[in-house]
Amino acid sequence: MSTATPLDATPIAEGLFTWPSDSPALIGTRCGSCGEVTFPSHYGCPRCASEDMVPFELSTRGTVWTWTSQNFRPPAPYAGPEEFTPYHLGYVELPGEVIVESRIETDDLASLRVGAPMRLKLVPFQRTGGPVLSYAFEPIA
Repeated sequence: MSTATPLDATPIAEGLFTWPSDSPALIGTRCGSCGEVTFPSHYGCPRCASEDMVPFELSTRGTVWTWTSQNFRPPAPYAGPEEFTPYHLGYVELPGEVIVESRIETDDLASLRVGAPMRLKLVPFQRTGGPVLSYAFEPIA
């Protein structure tokens, strides 16, 4: 991981990724009947409707499928801070698994291109009640 994560932080949602962990991974599900992989986890398969879904740790590396920048404060009902910081959002393809919607963490916009290699990272932020962790992807140098 490229940045330290606070050990007392709690995941933004239970079962979204492994934590605490030296090698965090997103947790999806794989259908025992047809092999379809989903993220986030599903109780039923969207391909074959089987309920034989088992937890599955997703790859921590993938490639940019597409991306965009959010350069202005969203309108209501956005409830974030008044001082808005632009950010990048995209889809990262985890080969042979699934395409994940994610925040993209980078200051180098030139590194963002379709097919660029990416890796998972955990992103800490403050929320009432203490530090919270979410996930993002960042370019691999």
